[in-house]
Amino acid sequence: MVVIGVTGGVGTGKSTVAKMFQRLGAVVLDADAMAHRAMEPKRVVWRRIVKAFGEEVLNGDRTINRRRLAALVFRDAHRRAQLEEIVHPHVARQMRREVHRLRRARRIPAVVLDVPLLVEVGARRWVDALVVVTAPPTIQRRRLARAYGWSAQETDERMAAQLNLSAKAALADDVVDNSDGVDATTTQVKRIWNKLVPPNRRSSTSRP
Repeated sequence: MVVIGVTGGVGTGKSTVAKMFQRLGAVVLDADAMAHRAMEPKRVVWRRIVKAFGEEVLNGDRTINRRRLAALVFRDAHRRAQLEEIVHPHVARQMRREVHRLRRARRIPAVVLDVPLLVEVGARRWVDALVVVTAPPTIQRRRLARAYGWSAQETDERMAAQLNLSAKAALADDVVDNSDGVDATTTQVKRIWNKLVPPNRRSSTSRP
């Protein structure tokens, strides 16, 4: 089983690329989805966040208001590090457990770790191949505004919190340029898949 790390900057289309790998036969482990589940009310991570940041980050139904929390942490490096120390170890443990479980299944050709901060948190060692998804800043900004309604300031804060995209790309085994449309991106993903996954492990849809 091949473990492929997919990362990049906000708005580059990491999850889009991860889903393309999924259609070729990979199992995708989504770090953001794991973090969202960990923040559900009354869970350990939820309790630690409320203790650290106060009830001001909660909605009326006691769920975490992620936009309000983001406004606090993306303007303060210390508070962002505090949140990361709460969330990241939990997600890392869960992800490693899932990779171990999938290895034992033996019928899985590849697992994709969709992790926004994979490089920043030193998780490069977890994967057999690192794929970095890129797009020009203008496209990133347009996608983020359309998807989340973020202001220019919110977008700047999130982009500044991540390692420079060119620095990530320099560390990659493969780079996917996700700026030219679905067909061009799909072609790049298939090329990487065919390089990393042995022919006898591929599904019929993944062959050229």
